[in-house]
Amino acid sequence: MITFARLAIPGAATRLALAVLVACTAATFAQAQDVPKCSAPAEAAGLEYPPVNFRERIAERRPLKIVALGSSSTFGTGASSPDKAYPARLEAELKARLPGVPVTVLNKGIGGEEAPQMIARFVADVFEEAPDLVLWQVGSNSVLLNHPAPGEVIREGVERLKASGTEVILVNPQYAPKILAKSDIGHMVDVITATARDSEVGLFNRFAIMRYWLESERISFEQSLSPDGLHMNDWSYACSARLLANALLDGIKAPAATAAAPASVRIVKPDPARRAGLPPRHPGAPARMTGAPTRR
Repeated sequence: MITFARLAIPGAATRLALAVLVACTAATFAQAQDVPKCSAPAEAAGLEYPPVNFRERIAERRPLKIVALGSSSTFGTGASSPDKAYPARLEAELKARLPGVPVTVLNKGIGGEEAPQMIARFVADVFEEAPDLVLWQVGSNSVLLNHPAPGEVIREGVERLKASGTEVILVNPQYAPKILAKSDIGHMVDVITATARDSEVGLFNRFAIMRYWLESERISFEQSLSPDGLHMNDWSYACSARLLANALLDGIKAPAATAAAPASVRIVKPDPARRAGLPPRHPGAPARMTGAPTRR
């Protein structure tokens, strides 16, 4: 009997180990299935007015400095740690795709600020840094506070940035329940889009991208936002950074290893039948939400 027990125990231990391994593998697979796919429609993720000089620096493999200016969603509220905020993820993306090229992305986000407060920081947070590119995320707090869309203020800010010698990309508000609850969000998106076009600077259409996630990819707000229903989370910050890196590197003559987007990112070509390229309006959203107004 003793000999039988000694033979049986190793078999039981092996079966237990296999059961644990199978359970862990199943859990890992389930978690992988829960991670949303990072994708966006080409007309939202691309840049109508790309930063030409910045791209030339990339092609020449010269050092790159970017200032990410904005409020809490630039700072990284909702992320699990500072290195999960979108500026840090963008720096990591560019470094991975541009080996040997020095890349610095400075996070100059301060929660709660509107356009005038950000402009007041231009000297210390932008001009003194002498960046090659400024990513200016703006508009969300004005919407949340029911303040008028500061179109003229943003336009003047863009012109000051351009006059300093840097290039500019505007980043519009996030598509989130607390933003959508405000009636002026459609107008704000239109104002920022028109300002970018009139000033001939790039627009990273975060609003349209996040709307696409919800309506076309069926990525719920629980998956793309933090529990507060306003700020993004680790996944959405990372995906936005990847899409923005794609936009910055698009069309650059660089080594093959640096020019391609990661396999985890998919850019969706526009449907010819949909000139606006966006899905039907979300039932709870304001009527004017295309983010693509006629030029004013």
